[in-house]
Amino acid sequence: MNDRTESGGADVAGSVSVADSAPAAGRPPAKPKAGGARVGRDRRPVTRRPAPGRSALRSGGWTPWLYLAPALVVLGGLLVYPIYQLGLISFFEYTQAQVSGGAPTTFQGFANYAELFGDPQFWQVLLATVLFAAACVVSTLAVGCALAVLLTRVRAVPRLALMLAALGAWATPAVTGSTVWLFLFDPDFGPVNRMLGLGDHSWTYGRISAFFLVLLEVVWCSFPFVMVTVYAGIRAVPAEVLEAAALDGASQWRIWRSVLAPMLRPILVVVTIQSVIWDFKVFTQIYVMTNGGGIAGQNMVLNVYAYQQAFASSQYSFGSAIGVVMLLILLAVTLVYLRLLRRQGEEL
Repeated sequence: MNDRTESGGADVAGSVSVADSAPAAGRPPAKPKAGGARVGRDRRPVTRRPAPGRSALRSGGWTPWLYLAPALVVLGGLLVYPIYQLGLISFFEYTQAQVSGGAPTTFQGFANYAELFGDPQFWQVLLATVLFAAACVVSTLAVGCALAVLLTRVRAVPRLALMLAALGAWATPAVTGSTVWLFLFDPDFGPVNRMLGLGDHSWTYGRISAFFLVLLEVVWCSFPFVMVTVYAGIRAVPAEVLEAAALDGASQWRIWRSVLAPMLRPILVVVTIQSVIWDFKVFTQIYVMTNGGGIAGQNMVLNVYAYQQAFASSQYSFGSAIGVVMLLILLAVTLVYLRLLRRQGEEL
């Protein structure tokens, strides 16, 4: 009797507990109370988002600068301080007398710049530098782009040979390359005059021929950069585009002008600005091949002009002013270069 009563009570209690835990028919399950423990999938950890306005780099904002600190210190010592000294000297009277301590250094303000801009030779040299740099840039781009297209048309072995020859020219120091080109065009022993039947013709005597000889050497050591860069860009162009242009009957020049050049416009802008910067500040080739600027300074460029004023004439402040003017010109070109780099993915 007692056993049956106890078992019956247990059954009733069990049925009641099951009935209480199960949701009633047609009624949605009750939501857990606020602050109660979540069950099942609700126990997953919730990731807290940073509050609005809090920077994601706030915790480690100084870490990139710590990595860059050694390079910034080196650049500051090698670039910033010399540029500061260059600008500072250009505002003083600083000649051999001041260097030796025989005369005090006096502040001149913009007198050196006024003397520079009033010198007719400066404007002649500036014009010659601009024209020479423009000729070098156009020639370098023409040779580099033509050889880049040629690399896409030849087999692997000729392509490798041309690549190695170009990289060898690129790696040759400027003094060595200039000396080799002087030997090739030497009026007495040079093989070029013998092949052309020019006898003892001197290429460095005339102004135009001397500039032309230097231009050949500058293009020879500069075209590999353009060739390799443009070749990499051509290889990135889809082959279907070139095949479609060829099937339409377009010539190689037409394919380059209407298909490749627009697609390679960002790369062409980069190599053009780089070539302008390099060719505008040519010094070694002119100084070595024309023996310091040619006869009576007829082959002078700004870098050689600044060197002669500063060290040959001991007018260090005047030479510093020329250097500052060159720096400002190249800085303007560099700013244009950086601006084009930022926009190359948008409009270029």
